[in-house]
Amino acid sequence: MGLEEVEGMNPLARKLQRLGRVSEEDVQHVLALPAIVKAVPTGHYLVREGRPATECCVLLSGFACRHKLAATGARQIVSFHLPGDLLDLQHLLLSVADHNVQTITEAVVAWVPMAAIRKLTAQSQAISDALWRDTLIDASIFREWVLNVGRRDAKTRIAHMLCEFAARCESAGLGSASAFELPMTQEQIADATGLTSVHVNRMLRALEADGAIARDRRHIRIADWQNMRSIADFDPAYLHAA
Repeated sequence: MGLEEVEGMNPLARKLQRLGRVSEEDVQHVLALPAIVKAVPTGHYLVREGRPATECCVLLSGFACRHKLAATGARQIVSFHLPGDLLDLQHLLLSVADHNVQTITEAVVAWVPMAAIRKLTAQSQAISDALWRDTLIDASIFREWVLNVGRRDAKTRIAHMLCEFAARCESAGLGSASAFELPMTQEQIADATGLTSVHVNRMLRALEADGAIARDRRHIRIADWQNMRSIADFDPAYLHAA
């Protein structure tokens, strides 16, 4: 989606409505937020570890990842992000970034002054509650990712990551959970699951052999959700989508 196709702050407004009892008046306040909207390329850093933050970044289209770098330069991706995500809400209270956020596709983002977000949360309890709920859901997802990387085998890790991505995309209105385009590369999947790219490829082929998925390049079709959920040890309750 190009800059000219973006519907302003609508992706954020829609997400807040999913998260809480946000009124039409609240939506209008979100849509009126002062923002600088920019199109950015794949691989663009939106947040850099160690740098002070003066604005909050909203992902309007495209996909991004949050990651940390080891002293060796090895990267651990700790989350993937979808349109509508407010990528650095923590900077309302933490003035220096402690991780990186980077686009994994071409994207359109909106930079919003922190003062405007603070004013919005002060004037609307519903929006404040929705953002707080979003923060708690992020924490729940992080806990699941620690379990995934620490205690599940390679095939289960990959299957779980695919199930989560499919469920989140469907919840966000970005398509069906049964068939979707995977925006991340095998290297990025490897960095998110603590594996190598070669191992990721093997596990994707193993999931195909199990009849759980079908692939055409980056197009993924989950052929058997019951089988896929069983392989993935996937229970969507931690996403708190209801």
